[in-house]
Amino acid sequence: MKKINKFFLAGVLCLLAASSGCAKQQITSETEQNPSDIGIRTISDLEGKRIGTQIGTTGLIYAEDIPGAQMQSFTKPSAALKALKENKIDAVILDNEPAKTLTADDESFRILYEALVEEEYSIAYAKDNTELGKQIDDALSSLKEDGTLEKITSHWIGEDADQIPYHPDKSVSRDGTLIMATNAEFPPYESKTSSGEIVGIDVDMMNAVCDKIGMNLEIKDMPFDSVLVSVQNGKADVGVAGISVTPERQEEVAFSQSYAVSKLVVVVRNE
Repeated sequence: MKKINKFFLAGVLCLLAASSGCAKQQITSETEQNPSDIGIRTISDLEGKRIGTQIGTTGLIYAEDIPGAQMQSFTKPSAALKALKENKIDAVILDNEPAKTLTADDESFRILYEALVEEEYSIAYAKDNTELGKQIDDALSSLKEDGTLEKITSHWIGEDADQIPYHPDKSVSRDGTLIMATNAEFPPYESKTSSGEIVGIDVDMMNAVCDKIGMNLEIKDMPFDSVLVSVQNGKADVGVAGISVTPERQEEVAFSQSYAVSKLVVVVRNE
């Protein structure tokens, strides 16, 4: 009996030792193989990560302030999100409403609760066209006061958004055409329908502005980083594409009063 008990006890101790060793090895192995299991939860977790932004946007400015960040620029927000989904980058910096719209039907994305910064959108126009600038500011003030701007926004943002566009007033007498440069890759502010029509908050707002100043509206779609250049060289009268005011941009063009407030947010994979 003593001999059996000794062998039994020795066997039990070996099994316990082996089991303990295996458990320890498994934890270490999983940690080594999946160092990013915790994921990106806060802005501070972006340090050293691969970050995508749209070319020419303020997202690039804030990405440059993140220690060790590896920046990649894309022509469209949708292209940046595609790269994120394919694990080619770790995060995308994007404006809040476009981020929500572009990721609404895809559970593989998650938007961080913490925002990078709050910004205001304004209409860009040539510095020497002060008369147009005053007309636009007066029109925006009127659209804010009579509730038209708020009503336009409610059709595109919120639980009850129906995406019904603003219909220009046909009774308005119009003289001349206002050319608007935009980048139709930024829903709900501007995007294209299946038929190629450009729609969104900025389009509706500018149609309402044209009702006030008595002009026709013509929209030119182009890459985002070409919008302000087109205004600067006179190929477009205004730039309207969810554009926030920065000191660098103010050196190139003039800006109207703000017409919307937005936040820059971070989109990551929902791991």
